[in-house]
Amino acid sequence: MNQRDLIQLALFLGALLAVTPLLGKWMAGVLSGEKTLPLLKWVEGLIYRVSGIDPQREMSWQRYLGAVLAFNVLGILLVLVAEMTQAWLPFNPQHLPNLPFPLALGTAVSFVTNTNWQAYSGEQTMSYGTQMWALCVQNFLSAATGIAVAVALIRGLTRRSSQTLGNFWADVTRSTLYILLPLSAIFAVVLAGQGVVQTLAPYADVTTVEGAQQTLPLGPAASQIAIKQLGTNGGGFFGQNSAHPFENPTPLTNFLEIFAIFAIPAGLTYTFGLMSGNRRQGWALFGAMLVLFVAGFAIAWPAELAHNPATGLTASMEGKEARFGVMNSVLFATVTTDTSCGAVNAMHDSFSPIAGMVAMVNMMLGEVVFGGVGSGLYGILIFAILTVFIAGLMVGRTPEYLGKKIEAREITWSVVTVLVPAVAILGATAVACVTKAGVSSVANPGPHGFSEILYAFTSMVANNGSAFAGLNANTDFYNYLSALVIAVGRFAGIIPVLAIAGSLGAKKIAPPSAGTFPTDSPTFAVLLIGVILIVGALTFFPALSLGPVVEHLLAQAGRTF
Repeated sequence: MNQRDLIQLALFLGALLAVTPLLGKWMAGVLSGEKTLPLLKWVEGLIYRVSGIDPQREMSWQRYLGAVLAFNVLGILLVLVAEMTQAWLPFNPQHLPNLPFPLALGTAVSFVTNTNWQAYSGEQTMSYGTQMWALCVQNFLSAATGIAVAVALIRGLTRRSSQTLGNFWADVTRSTLYILLPLSAIFAVVLAGQGVVQTLAPYADVTTVEGAQQTLPLGPAASQIAIKQLGTNGGGFFGQNSAHPFENPTPLTNFLEIFAIFAIPAGLTYTFGLMSGNRRQGWALFGAMLVLFVAGFAIAWPAELAHNPATGLTASMEGKEARFGVMNSVLFATVTTDTSCGAVNAMHDSFSPIAGMVAMVNMMLGEVVFGGVGSGLYGILIFAILTVFIAGLMVGRTPEYLGKKIEAREITWSVVTVLVPAVAILGATAVACVTKAGVSSVANPGPHGFSEILYAFTSMVANNGSAFAGLNANTDFYNYLSALVIAVGRFAGIIPVLAIAGSLGAKKIAPPSAGTFPTDSPTFAVLLIGVILIVGALTFFPALSLGPVVEHLLAQAGRTF
């Protein structure tokens, strides 16, 4: 650890604290329909007129869910068509062929669900056109869908005896036009100014200083990198993702790309506080998220700096970002797995067992440590509902959250939200471990090979998209199974959340009494952290003990495998 790294950490946390209320206030105004941008206001109106949408016509939770599902199915079909016809479409200067159906399906489901799991190398597989009008578009729309679902849950929590949750089409349109698009445009210009490529020119053939011939991949990367970070999407334009110098060329771009991942999810906690009428409610969630983030980073960073008896190395740079150092590799990894981003500037497969386990645990907790855009907020609100239910059991009172009584229906759906993804992770891992098609793609034997499989399905179900690089996922087995579990991970969250929002929205708001458990206090934040950790530990510790825990113990004994 050196002073420069500590200063950077302080700047990162300070910037996060500063931007949270600023961005949160703007998003609250946009999502409430109170704030717009004049230059884009006419675009919003045009979209409504062309599509025949009445933004004032609100939806029940069932109609809202139906709109979400229809929007996602249509998105999958459009991306699938673009991938499987790219050889005949414009903006393909390298004449890349059409994608085979298994890879196209897995990729389409992945990008529409904000997962961006990539079983391919972008510069060798996707044309400029596919990257722009299929993948980049879904980076915006999948993030906007997450925001829309989160604001629907907020309305359910805060409205009195309401049968509606807003209008999905209006929420997606406003999130895209007034939040994601302006921020991404500004960020893309900054990235391009720092050297991130943004061009439609074909790949460049150059001669190296040694006299060898090399082909440099190019493309409209800056525009996609901006939204992949801000929208917590994570899919790289190039195969090396943010470890590629054309995606992440300077220390400033590295800092900004890490910061951008947290910016909107953190701001949404403040948005929640404003829309609930009590900013302390938002800060309580922010505080719980921040503590979990700092704790994970505080475990992973020293683990990467520690001496490894198996290799004889201290602070090993194997697989790390050599330009920016160990700390920046660990910080990027912690932030990207705390959210559903999945962008990387280092190979997680090369991390120490403990640091690799921290990355896995971050995702296993439900991507609620700031989490994905929108999905992190509604995920931690589900845990908040479980927390007040447990607190209510302790004192013998009917649990309440924001004045709404939490009853059997809400708890049942909350348990579904927590357990179904866990079943998907562990079930898919078990299938892969006992089938030839599953283990044939593993590069390493022993506990690390198990970790590669466990990490892959954890990342898929958590809609993260990062991977241990030792697993070859471009096989029919992994492409088809990934499409299934990614969809389960996304919609096992969205369906229960909207059902809970509809149930709570129809209830009256009870005024607080002397026995009401305050949910805007540090005590509640601590209890919330405890519930999140206990649920994650009880569910996944047996699997973790077979992978990174065993690997760490073997490494400490000086054994390799």
